[in-house]
Parts: sequence; structure tokens; C-alpha cells
Amino acid sequence: MATPDAGLPGAEGVEPAPWAQLEAPARLLLQALQAGPEGARRGLGVLRTLGSRGWEPFDWGRLLEALCREEPVVQGPDGRLELKPLLLRLPRICQRNLMSLLMAVRPSLPESGLLSVLQIAQQDLAPDPDAWLRALGELLRRDLGVGTSMEGASPLSEKCQRQLQSLCRGLGLGGRRLKSPQAPDPEEEENRDSQQPGKRRKDSEEETASPEGKRVPKRFRCWEEEDHEKERPEHKSLESLAGGGSTSPIKDQPVMGAKTGEDGSSLEDAKGLAESLELPKAIQGQLPRLQQLLKTLEEGLEGLEDAPPVELQLLHECSPSQMDLLCAQLQLPQLSDLGVLQLCTWLLTLSPDLSLSNATVLTRSLFLGRILSLTSSASRLLTTALTSFCAKYTYPVCSALLDPVLQAPGTGPAQTELLCCLVKAKSLEPDAQVLILGQILELPWKEETFLVLQSLLERQVDMTPEKFSVFMEKLCKKGLAATTSMAYAKLMLTVMTKYQANITETQRLGLAMALEHNTTFLRKSLKAALKHLGP
Repeated sequence: MATPDAGLPGAEGVEPAPWAQLEAPARLLLQALQAGPEGARRGLGVLRTLGSRGWEPFDWGRLLEALCREEPVVQGPDGRLELKPLLLRLPRICQRNLMSLLMAVRPSLPESGLLSVLQIAQQDLAPDPDAWLRALGELLRRDLGVGTSMEGASPLSEKCQRQLQSLCRGLGLGGRRLKSPQAPDPEEEENRDSQQPGKRRKDSEEETASPEGKRVPKRFRCWEEEDHEKERPEHKSLESLAGGGSTSPIKDQPVMGAKTGEDGSSLEDAKGLAESLELPKAIQGQLPRLQQLLKTLEEGLEGLEDAPPVELQLLHECSPSQMDLLCAQLQLPQLSDLGVLQLCTWLLTLSPDLSLSNATVLTRSLFLGRILSLTSSASRLLTTALTSFCAKYTYPVCSALLDPVLQAPGTGPAQTELLCCLVKAKSLEPDAQVLILGQILELPWKEETFLVLQSLLERQVDMTPEKFSVFMEKLCKKGLAATTSMAYAKLMLTVMTKYQANITETQRLGLAMALEHNTTFLRKSLKAALKHLGP
């Protein structure tokens, strides 16, 4: 039977995900591939975590076979039954990330199974075929050497090539134009390598192995390197890697590239391009007006409009990097708490909603610095602004605030108190609580974390058995290191009283071991609560 979190995070009560009937490893992998632009990298993380936890080697043959297996599905307004393979029933973002992941681990895949998957992908009769999927399929077929020679050909459709050429002309990068791809000259390559004697050895050392020990193509090495940079002393849970209500798909992506490109461009070119980044012209024209609006907010004048000023609609035209630039020019971190509250009130009424990436930039600019600099309790204005913004943009607040505030060396009572107010706010919906819990499960825990978890769990977060299991495992492991912590003892007491029905016999034994060395004055209460859990 499928678990409630087998589909998208927070999707309880909807139709089960297409992969719900697969075995746990395959289900976790496909769930991870739902994580937007980061899905393929998360998939690699799931594979690596499965290997590190002593699971059997991932059975690619069985998954590829399942992707090709046809099952009856209801189609069309007339509700007719049609046979459709699992691959074509996956969400489009999942299909894209799956193809990217298959390219990354291709040496470890059974060729026959991969060919079957590519044939089915080619048969997709959707009215709007995905050009990106087509390109990935062509690259995979090229890697396998299937079909006609692809040498010198582009995997992009003619329409895509025309659009890309038009975009390059519009960018006007020093008169450069899109060049037709050409096969490299072997002699030229050899001469270039001979002039760089350390190059081959360096490339060899940098090759990254797939979870099964095979080499990963260079174009995907950046995912592995980024994963290693982000590794923490404590292992991430499988559910968090699969995107189960924790990290979402939108994060700042590093710009990656070689020092010298094939066309001779260098880091100086890239630097010049970055320095030439400007706000959209519409925003530039309205910048004085936006600055005047913020000045009005600072003065706390009454009679401000309830509806957001029309100038704020222009925020939708900014990319995340442009939003960063705009926040700096508007000096949002220097706004008063009153100004922040009024601005948030306007931002929350914008239609359409802000993109998650832009909301993350705004969260960081409006809140992070002022929270980290608190030396006493946050004002009611700041608390109200933060809780209302979090109620609508929970993921941006999680990604921009929870990790840096909880992990900052200067985090103290003022910061902890504000986070506790945030997680127990009545405006926070149940799915937002689950999202916050998932984010905290990924972080290293310390004294302040116990206090925030205590406030969050007092609201009886509706956790799936899998998420609760991850939480309990981490909680019990902290017992030996937190024998004198009152915050930890209170957290344990809350779990044993409010989540009594969720605790299994194995988890009860884990709690007993964690409490064995507890020295706080709550020890007797904890032992009594433990007895109520069972024998």
C-alpha cells in the first residue's frame, strides 16, 4: 500500500502518485526527481544514501522494466480506459529529471532496458511534445550509438535552434554568434593535450564515480561536487533527499564553467557580463517612485493604501539576481520594523504571487540580517510581518532563515524566541508545519533546535510514519549528548505525551536508552511517561 507521502509533498488526500506501487528504493528515487530543477541532483543523493546505508545495489533493470510496463488508466472526458506505460504517466518535470539522471549513471544501466525506455519516450503522442525531453533522449541515443550518425548534429529541434540564435543576437555578446557544432580535430586535441601535461591526469583524478562505482559523465560532475560541498556531519534522511516536505526545488544555483571556453572566452568575459547586470528598464524607470514609497513607510504616515502600489507589480519582471540588486538599491535591510510590516502587507496581496526564488531573496533581505542582529525580543511589528509572510511563503522562509539562524554561532534567546513564535503561529497551515519540520530534520541539532522543535510539536504536526520514524531516530541519537539539557527533556516529554499513539515498540526502546543517562529534574516524569507507552 502506498504511503501518504509517496507523491508530492503536502499532497495528502489526492490521487496516489504513479510510482506509488513500486518498491521503496524506486519510489524514493522518483519522488526525489519531482524536486524541480534540483531533481536529478537529489536523485543522485538518494542513490548515494541508499548505498551508504547498506541497502542492496539499486536495481536499475527492475526500474527500467517498470517504466515500460503498461497499465490501464482513465483518459479523456469520456473516461475511457487506455494502456499507458509508467514513463508517460510521470509528471513532466519528473520525466526531465529522470532522463538527466539516466545520462549521469548511464554506464551502470542495462542497455536493453535503457533502449526500451528511449523507444517509449519517442512514442509520446502528447499534443505538446517537450523539446527538452526530446533533446535529452537524442543525447542518450547518441551516447548509446543508436540509429543514424549524430556527428555534427544538434539534439535541439530547428525551432529551438532558431530561438537560441535569436536570443544570442539579442544578447549582443561582443558580436559573437551561435556556431554550428563541429566534431573536434583529433590531431588538434592531441597537440593541445601535449602542451598541458597535467591535464589528462587532472581530468582522471576529477572523474566522479556513480553509486555503483562506474564513472559519471563530466557534464554531471558538478552535481556530485555540489553535493560533497553541502555534506554535513549528520546524514540526511532519505525522505528529505526525496523532497518530502523539506528542501524544495528552488535554490541558488552556482555558476559553473571552465576558466577558458571553447570560443576563447575567459573569466574576465564572465565577470564583465556579471558587472553589466542591470535592472529591467521598467524597474529602473520606477526606482525613484519605489524609493519614495519606502520613505513614506519609514515615516509611518497614516492613510496608506491597502492595495499594493502598481509599481510593485514590476517585481514580477525581475530575475532572482536582479531582485538581489533591487533590494540592495532600495536598502530593504535598513527599513524600520514598521516599514517591513507595511511592505509585507503589500507583497502578500500581490497577484499573481511572487515566484519562490524571488520570495526567498526578499525574505533574506527583509528579515535575515535584522533577526541575526537581535539582542532582545523582536518587536511585535517584526514578529507579525515574519509570521504573515511565512504563512504564504513558507518554503522561502525555511530556506532563507531556518538554516542560517539556527546554525549561526551568535544565535541566542532573542532569535530562538522569534523562531518559536513563528512555528507555533496560528496562521501556519498544517502542510507548512510539515515543511518546517522537514527542513529542521536536515539540520544538525543543538540546544536552540530543541526549543524550536518543542514549540512546533506542541501543535501536533501531522507526520507520516516515515517522517516520524526519521524524527524519532534523530531524537533518540541525541540522548547521550543531551543528558543535562532541559530543552531536550521537555521535547522528549512532549513527544511521549502528544505522539503516544505514533510510537512503535522499537522507538519506545530507543527512548528508553536515550533516557537512561538523563540527569535533569524531569527524569521521573520522563520515566513515568515512558511506562505509559507499553511494557
